[in-house]
Amino acid sequence: MPRETIPVRKGEELDASKLARFLRTHFELEDAVVEIEQFAAGHSNLTYLVRVGSWEAVLRRPPKGPIAPKAHDMEREFQVLKRVHPVFPLAPMPLVYSGEQEVVGAPFFLMERKTGVVLDTSFPHGYTPTMEKCRHLSEMFVDALVRLHDIPYQEAGMGDLSRPEGFLRRQVEGWIRRYDRAKTDDIPGVETVTRQLANRVPPSPEPTIIHYDYKLNNAMFDPELTGLVGLFDWEMATVGDPLADVACAMSYWVEEGDPDFLKKAFGQPPVTVLPGFMTREQMMEDYAKKSGRDFSYIEYYLTFAYFKLAVICQQIYYRWKRGQTQDERFARLGEMVRALIQLARQYAERG
Repeated sequence: MPRETIPVRKGEELDASKLARFLRTHFELEDAVVEIEQFAAGHSNLTYLVRVGSWEAVLRRPPKGPIAPKAHDMEREFQVLKRVHPVFPLAPMPLVYSGEQEVVGAPFFLMERKTGVVLDTSFPHGYTPTMEKCRHLSEMFVDALVRLHDIPYQEAGMGDLSRPEGFLRRQVEGWIRRYDRAKTDDIPGVETVTRQLANRVPPSPEPTIIHYDYKLNNAMFDPELTGLVGLFDWEMATVGDPLADVACAMSYWVEEGDPDFLKKAFGQPPVTVLPGFMTREQMMEDYAKKSGRDFSYIEYYLTFAYFKLAVICQQIYYRWKRGQTQDERFARLGEMVRALIQLARQYAERG
């Protein structure tokens, strides 16, 4: 069960003839018809399955319309994969990058296609999850993040793509600016959150490679659900504070006791609300035990993680409200931003 593909959405088509010429230039392919489908998941970069006969690859390009400065940098994501894949094979193997605007209308890159099971709102047809299996899936998810954070970033060659010194403060200040640029409505409590984030930045542990978009539906398991075979969406990966990565992952992790706005943000609740899946608290305890890192300031990191998630939703909602994207999934994101800001405020007051 690979990641679900759909016919290409209206307004997001690729020119098959131009892409065919590009593929023939860079790969030893027969002069066959190029088939293009789109991956349904994701709310940011556009991702396509490209097939020529039995040959397959995944193409990633930025979204349509104006984008935030330094966002959706295809060349950088390609370079991250070139460095990370050899030391962390869950990252897809990058194949080729192109800055040629005329091929698909924007810079893009191609990478290997991995196949397996991506868990989101359901398990594969015919598979009955047990509490033991759900617990094991949670543990594997934590283990992969611990492994990623254990890789010496200098040996992976990630030093030239990042600035670990002062990472957390730059992130906080940068995401506050992003929110201000994409603001569409006045939301109570946002000033409290941004003020506390700016004024109470804690000391960071030793920097590591971080994925920074680590969530269950960015991971792929083998068909038997016994191990991870892939981890996707490396656009935000860098060298930085590993606890920021953990908190980011927890902001995406939904549990049974969460309010409905989190559980049903995009329709059906994720599988993580089922019995057996770890809670966020259990996940963080498991990570802390396996990594040995200090969680004394975790409320600050969670405040920032939920604020950052609110800003991501706000940026997408901003594009939808201005008519830069027609995807009606984004119409409800304004409500989501408000709810996430209030959740961040709760953690700020607790911290």
